[in-house]
Amino acid sequence: MNWTELIRTEIESTYAVTEGLLNLVDEESLGWYPSTGSNWMTVGQLLHHLVNACGAPIRGFVTGDWGRPSEESPARPPRLPSVESVTQAKALLAADKKLALEMLDRCSEEELANKPVAAPWAPNAPKPLGYQILHMIDHLKQHKGQLFYYLKLQDKPVHTGHLWGM
Repeated sequence: MNWTELIRTEIESTYAVTEGLLNLVDEESLGWYPSTGSNWMTVGQLLHHLVNACGAPIRGFVTGDWGRPSEESPARPPRLPSVESVTQAKALLAADKKLALEMLDRCSEEELANKPVAAPWAPNAPKPLGYQILHMIDHLKQHKGQLFYYLKLQDKPVHTGHLWGM
């Protein structure tokens, strides 16, 4: 298996499972967050973050366009944005997947294996482009898992198959 095949397979499966979890979210739960602990995102904020967790950062690694002026701080805004609806989240997830695949199509096997690129959050730690892209898919997977547990905490009938796409 080569880098392109590996990454494409991971994109296809991760976005499919994520979409399946989005199908289980109720519109009226967008303002919900866990009642214990602190610093939780609401469901709407989590969905907004989830649908921007992969494609846009992959674009950043492939093109250098991180979607903000270079002098702007990557610091978190005081209030995280939220989606307005589950329908909007599904559309944004589809657009993010399309962007991720388009960016992958711009990369050669040589670049994926050997081109060192650094993330804005770790500018002194460049890694091969393929690794960085896989790391962004892992970022999406992490928040997919977070959504799974949000659904569990809301007493939705989710099981391991929902988390892994079985």
